[in-house]
Amino acid sequence: MPEVLTKAKRSQVMSRIRSSGNRDTELRLIELLRDHHITGWRRKQKLPGKPDFVFRRERLCAFVDGCFWHRCPRCYQRPESNRAFWDAKIQKNRTRDQAVNRTLRKAGWRVLRIWEHELAGKNRGRLVQRVRRALAVA
Repeated sequence: MPEVLTKAKRSQVMSRIRSSGNRDTELRLIELLRDHHITGWRRKQKLPGKPDFVFRRERLCAFVDGCFWHRCPRCYQRPESNRAFWDAKIQKNRTRDQAVNRTLRKAGWRVLRIWEHELAGKNRGRLVQRVRRALAVA
């Protein structure tokens, strides 16, 4: 099918599409937390970086990071095309993550970063232990 829009118009249209979060990975973590009776978490809390899950009593913020978007050392595969764009984009994400971590820690919060691949079946047991350890520190 031939391209109807010019490259500039396509870029303009795409730039207006806003991310809606990582809904599927968050739902998988919700399922995992519920299956293992881990309670006390809230979502959509007004904190820097918009944590995916907040355990207020334990002062723990949990983020579920996509392996591609946050350059997971285990899973990330660098795109073949438009590398300069993707390198800059993903580095910006990582820099923002570090700044959010610092800001939350200075405010007395602990931060737990969970990789998308940790939600896979074979990794779930280890992830449950990580979450339980992080909550026990409080």
